[in-house]
Amino acid sequence: MKLSDIRSTRAQLRSGELTLPDLVSGYLSRIEKGNPDVNAFTQVHKEQALDRAGKIQAKITDGTAGSLAGMVMGIKEVLCQKGHPATCASKMLASYEAVYDATAVERLLAEDAIIIGRLNMDEFAMGSSNENSMYGPVRNPRDHSRVPGGSSGGSAAAVAAGMCHATLGSDTGGSIRQPASFCGVVGLKPSYGRVSRHGLVAYASSFDSIGPFTGTVYDASVILKAISGHDPMDATSSPEAVPDYPALLINPRPGITIGIPEEYFGEGLDPGIRQRVMDVAGRMKQKGARLVDIRLPNLKYAIAAYYVLATAEASSNLARFDGIRYGHRADIKAVRAQLKAEETAMAESGAEHSPDLDTPMIRLYKQSRTEGFGPEVKRRIMLGTYVLSAGYYDAYYGKAQRIRRLIKQDFEEAFSRVDVIISPTAPTTAFELGAKVNDPLQMYLNDIYTISANLAGICGISIPAGNHRSDGMPIGVQFMADAFKEPELLNAAQMAETVCADFTDDPPA
Repeated sequence: MKLSDIRSTRAQLRSGELTLPDLVSGYLSRIEKGNPDVNAFTQVHKEQALDRAGKIQAKITDGTAGSLAGMVMGIKEVLCQKGHPATCASKMLASYEAVYDATAVERLLAEDAIIIGRLNMDEFAMGSSNENSMYGPVRNPRDHSRVPGGSSGGSAAAVAAGMCHATLGSDTGGSIRQPASFCGVVGLKPSYGRVSRHGLVAYASSFDSIGPFTGTVYDASVILKAISGHDPMDATSSPEAVPDYPALLINPRPGITIGIPEEYFGEGLDPGIRQRVMDVAGRMKQKGARLVDIRLPNLKYAIAAYYVLATAEASSNLARFDGIRYGHRADIKAVRAQLKAEETAMAESGAEHSPDLDTPMIRLYKQSRTEGFGPEVKRRIMLGTYVLSAGYYDAYYGKAQRIRRLIKQDFEEAFSRVDVIISPTAPTTAFELGAKVNDPLQMYLNDIYTISANLAGICGISIPAGNHRSDGMPIGVQFMADAFKEPELLNAAQMAETVCADFTDDPPA
């Protein structure tokens, strides 16, 4: 299916061939028909979206509409949107309703985007398959027996299924780029600090980035421009000026230099994906790009370093959800009854009262977190708490921080020689639902090509590059550029998008 793009939509709206209320109604109809199978949307804002469509249609008519007028979007459940639940797909936040807009959402609305609903995700953005959700798993629109990727699986699936024009997701270790690859759409992770994190429920604060899913690179550039820029509400947001990304794409810089790192093409990579990435690089060379072999020697430590540092930050960030200050609270009467039963059982057995027996407050805290968090979130909290504990901090957390610096230095050295780096986005195409839920290590290895960008704080993008001959599922090609070098990243991605349009989507062999 050909996905929507903002330029053709805006042209139709200006000419009167299409009206915004009709466009929104069309998307609502697709959601109603397709969402029961795909499970991308957790909430649909029908009346709100239609009301806003009428108001923005008038602005389009009189020429005062913003840069995103005509763009109908969905928002990942991890981003706050005033007056709507922001559950993070977790029972822990099942009753939470946001009282303010995330800065990124606020900026979308200021540019006249229409938000049509909220999107499913892995709980607290922890996962690579979108199977860890209180709403149930999201299914890949191309094959409902397969995962859409994660954690922003709903965001990717909604665009791929044509249920909206574009979406926002979050990327902590590949959660935009990997599902974009699995679903065959464009997914952009900006540089750390390029987009404000205010209103994003934190997973790992030094890794998290907000970015768009779209059908084209140009549309990603339009959204990126709208949501980027300094925000006084986020001390980590950069004051660096925001370039006019769409204008730079219209007049791209020729002669881009592309680095090919041998570390991304080794063991574990599907041969068909390896060949497709090299085909893309070769076709870009024919259009004037220069290819350079590079080394990133410390990438072999990236997975280990990431899952130490990110889980440590998760342990800290999620400590606030204790049922006392924030989040789901267990039934205190049931907790007291449980403790009373334990005391009675001890007395009847003749055992002395144990000093280790919980107080009602401690048991309430434990029970609230036990009921509120799912298995994957618990796993990461426990791992993060362990690596931060006395006696292990230097051995794990401190060492991982030093490795993070070495990986960043590898990228700095590489970007002194090249403009962008090309790689696979994921080692395989989308796998079947349930295939890896009981093997966390194999699940984590899905992020092997994406987490390094988060460790280094640089920008990355995945673009679709046709389908794999073995299963007919989408292949993603990733580009990475240095921090705040989004113009170079988008330039390379658009060139690749052009050459990928020539690939024939062969049926499975």
